[in-house]
Amino acid sequence: MAYVPPHKRHSDDSGRPAPTPELLAPRFKRNLNLKASQSSTDKSGKIIYADHAVSRWFPVGLTDDNQIPSSVQLEPVSVEFIEQKIGGKPLALVNGHLDEENNDPRVDILRSPWASIAENVLQDLLSSFEALKNQTDCQKLDEVKPTLVARFGRILFRGGPSTNLSNIQKAPISETTVKKLKRLFYTNIPSSYMENVLSGVFRNIGDSCEEKDIYHVKLSDKIQPEATISCKCSIKEDNKLTLYKVELNQVRYFVTDISCLGKNLDMRLMLCSKRILTALTDDEMNSIKQLIDSAILDPNVKGGLRWPLGKASTGDRFSVCGVWHTIAKSYSSPTMRLKVRQADRFDFRTGSGEYTREITLKLKGLVSKMQEEKVEESTISDMLKDNLRLIWDKFLCWEPVLTEGLANIPNSA
Repeated sequence: MAYVPPHKRHSDDSGRPAPTPELLAPRFKRNLNLKASQSSTDKSGKIIYADHAVSRWFPVGLTDDNQIPSSVQLEPVSVEFIEQKIGGKPLALVNGHLDEENNDPRVDILRSPWASIAENVLQDLLSSFEALKNQTDCQKLDEVKPTLVARFGRILFRGGPSTNLSNIQKAPISETTVKKLKRLFYTNIPSSYMENVLSGVFRNIGDSCEEKDIYHVKLSDKIQPEATISCKCSIKEDNKLTLYKVELNQVRYFVTDISCLGKNLDMRLMLCSKRILTALTDDEMNSIKQLIDSAILDPNVKGGLRWPLGKASTGDRFSVCGVWHTIAKSYSSPTMRLKVRQADRFDFRTGSGEYTREITLKLKGLVSKMQEEKVEESTISDMLKDNLRLIWDKFLCWEPVLTEGLANIPNSA
C-alpha cells in the first residue's frame, strides 16, 4: 500500500490528531547551548525569550494620555484556526469611530504618536540591546547577529480559565483590563494591504529588489525540546533541495506590542538574535543532509514537502518536525530592509498547516547606531522617532475594511 503522509490522510475519527514523527535525540550539546538558566521557552517549544526579556503591550494613537477612549471596545472576531485551539473567538480592540474620520468630539487625536511610542520604549530597548550584546560577548558567539524589526498585523486577546469575557466586554475598557488578558500577535495581513505595499510603500525604503524561494526544514531535538534547528534550502535544477544554512531558534530580548487605535493595523517592535551553526561535525552534517536529500517536493501537500515512510528521521539524531515554504521579496536601503513574504507552513507535531502573507521591516540602521561606541542616547532617540514616523504614516493603513482577512490569519508569534 502506498504511503500517505499524515497531512493527507482521511479518518472517521476526526478528534484524533494526525500521527507525528517520533522526536529522536540528536547528540548536539556543544552547539545547542540553550539552557534554562539562559532562556525560557513557551509550552510549544517554538518561542524562546532570554532571561529578563522585556514583553509589553500598550495602546497609542487617539488621546494625549494614551488612555483607551469610550469609542474603543473589545469585540469578538472570527479566526477559525485560533477558535479550534482555544474553543472560542478571540477579542480585538475595535475603534467605532475609525471610519468617521474621528469626528467625535470625545476623541482627541494624538498629534505625534510615533514620538509617544519612542519615549515609551526607548529605555527598555537600550537595556535589552545591552543584555544581548553582553551575552554575545560573554559566550564569544561570533555568529549571533542582533536584529530589530517592526511587524504588522493585529493584536488579539483571550482570557484564561477563570476569565469572564462577557463581563469584560460589557465594562468600560481600560489598560488594566486588557493587560489581564493573554495576547496573540497575528501577522497574516489582508491581500489589499500587501498590494498597497507592493505598489508604492516600498519606494520609501528602496528600489533594490531581491527575491528568494526558500524551503525551511525544521528539525527537533529530544534532549533539548526547546531547541528547533532550521535548515534553509534552495531548489536545484533536478527539483531536489540543497542545504545552505543551519540556524537555531530565534531568541527574543525585547517584544512590545502596540495597539494603534487610530489605524487599521497594529505593530510589534522586536529585538532578537539568531545563531548560525558553523561548528557541526561531519557526522552531524551528514545526518542533516540525509534528511534534506530524502525530501520530495509536492505542491499538493501543506508546506510543499513530504518524506517517504521512515525517512523523516535519521537514527537517534534528528527528526523533521515542520516545513515552511516561503517566497519573499526584499527591498533595501542603507538603513532599512523591507521583506514581503508569502509562507506555506506545516507542523508535523500538531498536524496543522497555514498559509500567510506577511510584512516585516528590519531597522538595520538603528541597530548599527546602537552598536557604535559612546553614541548619544538622544541620537538613538531621534533615529527611532524617524523610523516610527515612517511606519505610522506608511505601514499601518490600507484602503479599509477593518476586519478584512481576520478569518484567515492563523499565524501567531
